[in-house]
This record gives sequence, C-alpha cells and structure tokens, in this order.
Amino acid sequence: MTSRSLRFHFIGLVVADMAASLAFYRALGLDIPAEADAAPHVEVTLPGGPLLVLDTVATVRSFDPNWTTPSGDSRAGLAFACADPAEVDRVYGELVAAGYEGHMAPWDAFWGQRYAVLHDPDGNGVDLLAPLPGAAQ
Repeated sequence: MTSRSLRFHFIGLVVADMAASLAFYRALGLDIPAEADAAPHVEVTLPGGPLLVLDTVATVRSFDPNWTTPSGDSRAGLAFACADPAEVDRVYGELVAAGYEGHMAPWDAFWGQRYAVLHDPDGNGVDLLAPLPGAAQ
C-alpha cells in the first residue's frame, strides 16, 4: 500500500434549520457565534483540531441536486465526553428540559461508562458519556 498523508478533517451534518441546530450544539458547549445562525455553511473547530461542519439542505442540493433526506434510523452519531457520571446526568437533564429530544436517559452501561443519547434537531444521535468510578478505561 502506498503512503498517504491523509488526516481526519471534519464531520459533516446536513441540517434543516441552521439556527435550531446551532442552538443545540451551543447547549452542548460548542463556541459558535450568533451570526452563524443565518449562514448556509458553518464550520466549528472542535478540541483537538477536527471540524464539525453544518450545511443546510439547500447548500448540499446546490452541488448535489439529487440529495435526499435519509430515512430510517440515523447512521451517524456524535459523542461528547463528560467529566464524570454526574455531568452526563446534568447535561442530559438540562437539554431535555430545554426541549431537545432525549432518546435514551442516562444509564450505567456494561462497558463501564455512564451513557445517555439525545437527538439533535435533525434526528442525529448525540451521545454523552463518562467513565464510571472504578471502571477500567
């Protein structure tokens, strides 16, 4: 196999309502300027360097006119690490109270993490996780 200089660069999401999607990701702690709400394309630098890229349906259709909204369950998911199990519970509770869809309430997963799943405004799975005390990581 030939040597390549590839590096992971971004996670892309197609969103129906940019402002609603950005509000959700702001609620998770991402620093996104308010003026981005009206943009058709937004890039947010995540800790460690990769980007979270959000494009409106119209933007995607401008270069892929045959693009259609996927049906069925989400095939992509994002995960946010929390400092501890209590933060998983707190963040999940805050976002559900703010009106976002909780998919799976926090639970102690058999693999040693406190885990919860939310849906962003477009139905993408967004996981919250933290190691359980005493769990091997």
